[in-house]
Amino acid sequence: MEATIFYILAAVTVIATVFAITEKHTVHAIMYVVTSFFALAVIFFMLAAPVVAVFEVILYAGAIMVLFLFVIMMLDLGHPEKAAEPGIREWWPALLLGGIVLSAIIMLLTARAPAIVGTGARIGVREFALTLFRKYGIAVEIISMQLLFALVGALYLGKSRTPSPPAPLPEDPNSGPKGEGGRRPGEGGK
Repeated sequence: MEATIFYILAAVTVIATVFAITEKHTVHAIMYVVTSFFALAVIFFMLAAPVVAVFEVILYAGAIMVLFLFVIMMLDLGHPEKAAEPGIREWWPALLLGGIVLSAIIMLLTARAPAIVGTGARIGVREFALTLFRKYGIAVEIISMQLLFALVGALYLGKSRTPSPPAPLPEDPNSGPKGEGGRRPGEGGK
């Protein structure tokens, strides 16, 4: 049963990733990537790695996808208000993949599987964090700096777009350039 769920979730991950790559609307592509991350988090949970599954949901599906969405909104890449209302053709992939992930989670929660006996030593979150930041602290900082640079770049690109100047007001045909003394050129001064 677990092998079947694993292969179903692996297929959902691959299909959602392909849809994310081929999708033209950027917000829909982000939703497909989030679906892929959730399916991958369930796979990690099934493989007895709950900390990695939680990181997958919190860091990738949460923080990084919100950052990507923020960058897309800052760059103003799409105009959803100009797009037509999506039909069933645009909704079926998302509904299908979401339904598969939801059914896999329900099957995992309702299945009465025997407890998994770990062969290795279990470490807690504290030990994991200490190992992560002691051994890989520089890598974590480099990645955070890359995300910061991406955010600053998105802000720069968003701010560098100057709005077009407003259209000039229509001129009154009776008014024109006035010469000295408030008279129009060609008017005689008596």
